Amino acid sequence: MKKKKITKIYQFPAIIEKDEKGYFFASVPALPGCYTQGRSLEEALRNIREVITLHIEDRILHKEKIPVLKPISLSSIEVKVKV
Repeated sequence: MKKKKITKIYQFPAIIEKDEKGYFFASVPALPGCYTQGRSLEEALRNIREVITLHIEDRILHKEKIPVLKPISLSSIEVKVKV
């Protein structure tokens, strides 16, 4: 009898930055090698979801542990520097 597959939902903090050319760069610090870009925020988010999915599927295939993280919050920090 075939083992029934279940769907599991994972949540990872991602960093999205807009570069000087207007592209959006997305990365997931908890998953080394998970990064991508897009011409729009929506494209970058779609791409990073695909990259995360492929990364997790590869970890499952190789019986590697998948990090379980709690959500974090991100803030901008202002500093004054005399130049």
